[in-house]
Amino acid sequence: MGFTQQEISRIREQSYRMEQEGGMTPEALQYIYDKKLFHLFVADDLEGKMTPLPEAIRIFQECARIDGSFGWLVTIGAGGGYFVPFMTDEIGRNVYAKPDAVIAGSGATTGTARKVEGGYIVNGRWKYCSGSLYATTFTANAVLEREQAADSGEAPEIVTLIMRPDQVRIEKDWNTFGLKATGSHSMIAEDAFVPDEMTFSFTEVRSHEDELLYKYPFLPFAQTSFAGVAMGLTDHFLEAAESYLQARGNDSVLSELEEQKEEFAHQKDAFYRVLDKSWEELGQKGKLTPEMEQRISIECITAAKASVGCGLRLFPLLGLAACMEDTEINRAWRDLQTACQHALLRA
Repeated sequence: MGFTQQEISRIREQSYRMEQEGGMTPEALQYIYDKKLFHLFVADDLEGKMTPLPEAIRIFQECARIDGSFGWLVTIGAGGGYFVPFMTDEIGRNVYAKPDAVIAGSGATTGTARKVEGGYIVNGRWKYCSGSLYATTFTANAVLEREQAADSGEAPEIVTLIMRPDQVRIEKDWNTFGLKATGSHSMIAEDAFVPDEMTFSFTEVRSHEDELLYKYPFLPFAQTSFAGVAMGLTDHFLEAAESYLQARGNDSVLSELEEQKEEFAHQKDAFYRVLDKSWEELGQKGKLTPEMEQRISIECITAAKASVGCGLRLFPLLGLAACMEDTEINRAWRDLQTACQHALLRA
């Protein structure tokens, strides 16, 4: 599943262009399609490439090392495969079983759904939909509208929706200073009709109940995925910093960099020991203990802190030239800071 050095170089040659244009180039996307990177968590019978979680996280790390936006999009796109068991076989095949299939969406509940015959009328706006520019399916959460008064005391009912690209409008409002090529724009639905069969619930398994990956709890699944990206971004930053410093003959800062590399290598090893142990436990028991879920969460947050900490210690030592936005070191630093702002990577 790895990349050749030629492929890595080719993707990195396009990094500046992708950042300026705010999205993946067709060539970079084609690498993802050819290697089935969006299908790492899709069951094999849906034309997927089901991959054990520890192996997939290492792939996410490598993709992020190549390029931050590339790694982020692979991770987000692959993550959509987690929804497979909550769909019927027929819907799952329609959503996933094609080479370019990928889901974009949001877990935020910032939409409304009004029940009508055969489905729902949906309205809403959802932010940060990474991959929105090429997604073949969109998912979103909406609050079910009720006739009762809002102060009835009843907990709101949430509807999870599956929508086609022609049912949403993309508003290009992703203007962050890092991960610029992820196309993490807002999506908007206006009176979109979503049939009953194009909704699902995380409490109702409809297919593929025997796949081990789908038994991994969602929160640690998401946290480990983002931690893998954070570590890959740090690998890229350290690699770029080393090349930058070697070109300038700055031996004193290179010595500090070597110390940071060694410390970070220990942190990565600690992370993967816990991740591998959790996967082993899942295989043996069919579920994770609460203690293991907590260990995973702590290790993910620790890995993210260690990742951004490398940059915080090294970047101030690199000099003014590293502040130029068109340099690799600057882009790697901005991508790292942006990814580590995700709520799941902060304590």
